[in-house]
Amino acid sequence: MSWKRTHNCGELDLQHTDETVILNGWVDVRRDLGGIIFIDLRDRYGITQVVFDQKNKELHAQADQLRSEYVIGVKGSVTERDNENINPDRETGRIEVRAVDLVIYSKAETPPFEIKDDIETGEEIRLRYRYLDLRRKKLQDNLLLRSKVAHTIRNFYHEKDFAEVETPMLMRSTPEGARDYLVPSRVNPGKFFALPQSPQTYKQILMVSGFDRYYQIVKCFRDEDLRADRQPEFTQLDVEMSFVDEEAVFAIHEKLMVRIWKEHMGIDLPIPFPRMSYKEAMESYGSDKPDTRIEMKIADLSGIVGKSGFKIFSKTVEDGGKVVAITVPGQGAMGRGALDRLTDEVKSQTGAAGLIYIKSESGKRNCSVGKFLDEDTVEKMAQKAGAGSDDLVLILAGSVPRVYHQMGILRLMMGKRYNLINTEKDHFLWITEFPLVTWDDESARFHALHHPFTAPVDDDIDKMESTPEVVKARAYDLVLNGNELGGGSIRIHEPGLQRKMFRLLGIGEEEAQEKFGYLLDAFKFGAPPHGGIAFGLDRLIMLMAGARSLRDVIAFPKNQRAQSLMDNCPDRVDQSQLDELHIRLKKSIENSV
Repeated sequence: MSWKRTHNCGELDLQHTDETVILNGWVDVRRDLGGIIFIDLRDRYGITQVVFDQKNKELHAQADQLRSEYVIGVKGSVTERDNENINPDRETGRIEVRAVDLVIYSKAETPPFEIKDDIETGEEIRLRYRYLDLRRKKLQDNLLLRSKVAHTIRNFYHEKDFAEVETPMLMRSTPEGARDYLVPSRVNPGKFFALPQSPQTYKQILMVSGFDRYYQIVKCFRDEDLRADRQPEFTQLDVEMSFVDEEAVFAIHEKLMVRIWKEHMGIDLPIPFPRMSYKEAMESYGSDKPDTRIEMKIADLSGIVGKSGFKIFSKTVEDGGKVVAITVPGQGAMGRGALDRLTDEVKSQTGAAGLIYIKSESGKRNCSVGKFLDEDTVEKMAQKAGAGSDDLVLILAGSVPRVYHQMGILRLMMGKRYNLINTEKDHFLWITEFPLVTWDDESARFHALHHPFTAPVDDDIDKMESTPEVVKARAYDLVLNGNELGGGSIRIHEPGLQRKMFRLLGIGEEEAQEKFGYLLDAFKFGAPPHGGIAFGLDRLIMLMAGARSLRDVIAFPKNQRAQSLMDNCPDRVDQSQLDELHIRLKKSIENSV
């Protein structure tokens, strides 16, 4: 038996006084106060207090059986609470329901943890009992926000004449980035599908097919080591547009973010968003996704100390490296012990060989390597770093780009430690002019910084063979508060240029035809100039919700070992299934399972 509810547990107020209502939900809290039993009844909409009076002995006895997480239905009358019993923190806090009937749909064992937001239960146990974890309001709010944002996204793109097109989940393996998840084909022995890391080639082919504007909210998969902001399967907002340049992509997606922030955060975002080149981002912030809410910028001291008597500085500059600094405001009086501990921390977290500093106390400069530098040089260093009379200058020396990465980490450390992050508003930022390729010492070849379908800047095409390291890409990332929200590029649409890009990446003619021949062939039949972008929907919702991890905005996430603890997967399969797929396990694996 199931009663049809008249209202949910979050909507009753004084206007419903004296109405007879039916509520369904979970017992959140049970309190027995001298013969009167109070139940906080919970569903995803809110909580309503239900009262069982001992005047109705049979009903009271039935209510006395109730325990936390029982699923029940209640019929009763809405009553205004006395002033002293009003709960101002609850939407339904001015009323209660006086029960006249009760049905217990199902009983519940004592949960392994309390169903409330502020719990210290470890993540492993919460993931094992994910269905209980998802009863917590915080997680439900996160997933409901996700649902609403997805609805806004779909409405936005349909208004802009985009077509929502589903691309295959089973595709060919093209292991150019992270590892693919492979799927064996039973009917094609020895052959495998791959789960998509991205629908990249399919969406480009849709442009060749004349669809003009495409979008999709799509599952993607990467078999890689996990972090707090990574999952083996993730959701991507994928977009492609024909006959566009970078500015067209920027304009429409700035409007998308404006719509999302207005509807779900109640914030009016100013547009256009600021633009910053990759070079400026690295040299000023030490990151290609800089958190510009921290005003500290990196200063280049190389021109001041390159010919100094301090060999670490002079040798670094002579070898083509840099000496860089940041200024931490108000920390000029930091003690020697604290600076020693900071030095050890910097070595541990950034891999830097050491940390040099200039303390500033009441205008007096004290440099940790001052015996190798004259006072004038120290003063010029401090001024170049923008240090005031009570500020601390932190200095690193090393090769490029490594020293910039190290200083970027140190900058974030200081920003968080000394509350230098301006959280009053969100900082959106476009990063542009990325390098087209990056050299990898291990494989001794160039790799695409974004992907091999990214177009080079027109003026740099002639440099792809002679000096590929200086070629800029028509690529861009959207950054929010130091987090990459998404990235994209204008694509290569000419077969000759695409083959040239493949050659630069060490992909020969035969390999290119084998892996990407279908795309190259499609380009032969008239491909429009096109470009697009992809946003990590999980990360977007995480940042909007202020969540600590992607796992807090995904219904059924994996842990850091890519396992689902609730349903125990991945798991072994029967030998008969392996036989059908023509798969034989190594003996070492057979013995371990």
